[in-house]
Amino acid sequence: METGTAREAELASALRLSVMRLSRRMRQERSSQLTPTQTSALASLDRRGPMTLGEIAAHERVQPPSMTRVIAYLALEGLVERRSHPTDGRQVIVEVTDRGRSLLSDDRRRRDEWLTDQLAALSADEVATLTRAAPVLEALAGS
Repeated sequence: METGTAREAELASALRLSVMRLSRRMRQERSSQLTPTQTSALASLDRRGPMTLGEIAAHERVQPPSMTRVIAYLALEGLVERRSHPTDGRQVIVEVTDRGRSLLSDDRRRRDEWLTDQLAALSADEVATLTRAAPVLEALAGS
């Protein structure tokens, strides 16, 4: 009989592979030509609102010079806007433009459509299982 630890290790391996493959497939469905880092920074700004470069870098867990390059590119593409910090002239605040929001919306729509098509091919029991699993996966992702 397997121990709890062996079963958990087997499940961990299976989940790792499935989640990585699904993530890769979802990335392939993106409609934009942004890198994953650029997309993640843009999405974070969209979700969290305007932030300083340091705040974005900390949130994205990258070094500030790397985030400076990412934001410079996004600004050049008109996806974000930089403005002076209201109380600290050494810093800038970055926020998503309407064009950036539109790009993210199109990207999310495309990936949601792809995933909806995949879910339509599943049985009712499989969909019910995924419905129950979704909050658990979200909790694992947040830990």
